[in-house]
Amino acid sequence: MRSSFRLLLQTSTLGLAGLLLAAGPALAQAAAPSPAASGNPFIKTKYTADPAALVQGNLVYLYTGHDEAPAPQERYVMHEWLCFSSPDMVTWTEHPVPLKVSDFAWAKDDAWASQVIARNGKFYWYAAVEHGTVPGKAIGVAVADNPAGPFKDARGSALVTNDMTKAASISWDDIDPTVIIDKGGQAYLFWGNTACYYAKLKPNMTELDGPIQTVSGLPRYTEAPWVHEHNGWYYLSYATEFPEKIAYAMSRSLAGPWQYKGILNELAGNSNTNHQAIIDFKGKSYFIYHNGGLDVHGGSFRRSVCADYLQYNADGTLQRVRMTTEGVRAAK
Repeated sequence: MRSSFRLLLQTSTLGLAGLLLAAGPALAQAAAPSPAASGNPFIKTKYTADPAALVQGNLVYLYTGHDEAPAPQERYVMHEWLCFSSPDMVTWTEHPVPLKVSDFAWAKDDAWASQVIARNGKFYWYAAVEHGTVPGKAIGVAVADNPAGPFKDARGSALVTNDMTKAASISWDDIDPTVIIDKGGQAYLFWGNTACYYAKLKPNMTELDGPIQTVSGLPRYTEAPWVHEHNGWYYLSYATEFPEKIAYAMSRSLAGPWQYKGILNELAGNSNTNHQAIIDFKGKSYFIYHNGGLDVHGGSFRRSVCADYLQYNADGTLQRVRMTTEGVRAAK
């Protein structure tokens, strides 16, 4: 996000959620699920941005930023991240807030883009924030025993700070972390604005394992990298230009070389930013993104998460994503 930049709960549902919260942590893990969402955007109770998604068994966990700027205020106001889960990509349950900027004692503000990954029975959340003492954006990592949290700072310090990266002269190049574990068990972290950085992670997932490097072969790279694997190919999708579209490149190796393949997703409604997550779930591939189309107050600073299908060609290339108001059908 820049940057990179109605779940209509009825009164009875809210009442049940309140009772669950009053009953204590064991029962407060999730509010009651919403009725089936009707099309895009599919999260309708709050403004949500910068989606990331994690498949765990028969559930998808969706992690988003929370746009809180009141209309007509035109700036980013983001202090926390949100978590939702679904068994079918249509019926979503909102969980208690799992992570806030204030959970990182060294951070100042700005709950920007993030991603959660599972490893060895734990869940690691990589998040971009404004550092409290090192000028510029930074990347922190939090950990939990449950994908819905609560999460806590795993290090007590930032994993990446702006003084560690030199390929871009801006103070916001250390944003938008995405993480992937290859088939050999090596974890990689990708991130960046105007420059796309990557580094290996140690098995503990909280330390870099080697030098920070830059990715080449990504024309007009802006921000929002997401890396996923499908049938032996790695895909690095990213936001390009501004206002942002999503482009992508392919490689047989996470270390590259990456071959640019073109535009994947066009401008996203009335949002200047575009930010994607790509997952496979119950036999379908999904492209999850945000736009500014929830209501009359929506826009670049009050964004909303959407989902449409992703299709692969026989040669492994991706078909351009067709953004719809209908969204996806319930996965079986």
